[in-house]
Amino acid sequence: MKASIAVAQKEFKDGLRNRWLIAITLIFAIFASALSWFGSAAVGSIGFSSVANTIVSLSSLNIFLLPLIALLLSYNAIVGEDEDGTLLLLLTYPLTKAELLLGKLIGHTAILAIATIVGFGSASLTIAIFAEGVNLVELSTAFGLFIFSAILLGMIFISLSYLISSWVSEKSKAAGLALIIWFFFVLIFDMALLGILVATEGQVHSELFPYLLLLNPTDVFRLVNLVNFETNGTGLLSIASEQSFSLSGLMLSMTIWIIVPFALAYYRLTKRPI
Repeated sequence: MKASIAVAQKEFKDGLRNRWLIAITLIFAIFASALSWFGSAAVGSIGFSSVANTIVSLSSLNIFLLPLIALLLSYNAIVGEDEDGTLLLLLTYPLTKAELLLGKLIGHTAILAIATIVGFGSASLTIAIFAEGVNLVELSTAFGLFIFSAILLGMIFISLSYLISSWVSEKSKAAGLALIIWFFFVLIFDMALLGILVATEGQVHSELFPYLLLLNPTDVFRLVNLVNFETNGTGLLSIASEQSFSLSGLMLSMTIWIIVPFALAYYRLTKRPI
């Protein structure tokens, strides 16, 4: 475990050196504050509306931002080390491939977690101080769950990027596949499900269809942040809301989404010629 912590410290310092932590934190803080106060501008009102509306809006924004940032942060974790000639050097130390991959996961997650906590936490603090009539318990609970699930979502896409990075032989290919992964889960997947609904005129099995959303980690993330609110969301989420997903079940789904790609990335790394 000490070896993994050492690798995590290296990744974290690299993130600081490359200004990743500062950039991500500013992006989250700016967009979270803007949505909190101007998210209702389209209906003619400016200012904080409600905790539920804010969390739903932030969840919709976050599925575009956070997966892309997580992929860009870590897509070259393995192939980059290999191309630079440092992967072989690292493995000459008393360090197993499992410890190397785990250390990278800890380091990249730490960067994303700090940025998420500070960035979105600053928005919740602003609401608590300046908004009127806010239930502080509801605010802290909702933002706490949102931030925790956002960190898990980041870990999912970090694990996916490790799988890509351990599979390809060039950083350019890893970057391309990372963008394809982002495009698929953020845009294509839900459009494909909507296409199925339209093509079958809504005749898809009503009990089965909501569970298809569990095959997309971004949809699971949004469901996690809807489960404690009366709002049903929009689009496919309104269909899924008819199925009573439990918070623990959704969290388990996110955990599986972290473990499976990470395990596959480790397996691929053990077979990778160095």
